[in-house]
Amino acid sequence: MGAVTPLTEHVLRGMAPPKPEGDSKDGRGCVLIVAGCTGLPGAVLLSADAAMRVGAGKLQIGVCRDLAIPIGIAVPEALVVGLAQTEGGGIGRDCADDLVERAGAVDAILTGPGMSEDADTEAVVSALVRGGKEAAFVLDAGALVALRADPDLTRSLSRPAIITPHAGEMAKLLDLDREAVEADPLAAARRATERFGTVTVMKGGRTQVVSPDGRAWCYEMGHVGLAISGSGDTLAGLIVGLLARGAEPEAAALWSVYAHGEAGRRLARRYGGIGFLAREIPAEVPCILAEVMT
Repeated sequence: MGAVTPLTEHVLRGMAPPKPEGDSKDGRGCVLIVAGCTGLPGAVLLSADAAMRVGAGKLQIGVCRDLAIPIGIAVPEALVVGLAQTEGGGIGRDCADDLVERAGAVDAILTGPGMSEDADTEAVVSALVRGGKEAAFVLDAGALVALRADPDLTRSLSRPAIITPHAGEMAKLLDLDREAVEADPLAAARRATERFGTVTVMKGGRTQVVSPDGRAWCYEMGHVGLAISGSGDTLAGLIVGLLARGAEPEAAALWSVYAHGEAGRRLARRYGGIGFLAREIPAEVPCILAEVMT
């Protein structure tokens, strides 16, 4: 196993996201987010806000039918599509054909936030991957059920997908006890990357990032205030936004982990520790990116 590189500004400056070409929003890429359910609509809002805050140019959102109008009002920047809906209020598998068409026309796709780990989610995620082989992918939360069912699912993509599990999700992915993952999160991240061929972001107090070529980084400067509902949704949104802009998977993951952690540190200073909200994270990010890039 290779050495682990501390994730610092110096590392990031060697892999800055591409600068926009021209003055068109098309030059900053199109994001598709397929996420949420009637019980967790906020996951969609958090990831969508984050994707735009890192500079993605265009945004499409696919949600279950009952959420389409309220999400469209809450995110006026987005094209929102109502999809087939299950009895439980999730996205139903009957939308697969529509998703395949949309997946082939965007630059980066995020799926999973706010979705249940069930057969419908598995079918939806599989359809997205089949239809978007040239897109960059982030699989988060509920979407990881599809990788458990088919560990080779994302290997046909044009570049490695990014997965963003926390310890509980990683334990399910690898069929381990959560305690074993928490005892050695880097080993778990390396194992996941080897099994699934992904860039793995192992979230935690010390976030590990492992790429398929064996390189590994560790971000140690996060703040406990980031351990809050919705925090992971914002991280996933940051990653997919940078992917849409043209960042390579490793760069998108590293920049996002750093910006997310630094946002937490800044909010903690402002609020005196814990108590800030996940919805406040994305607004901190543009200044953080600009400061590191200068």
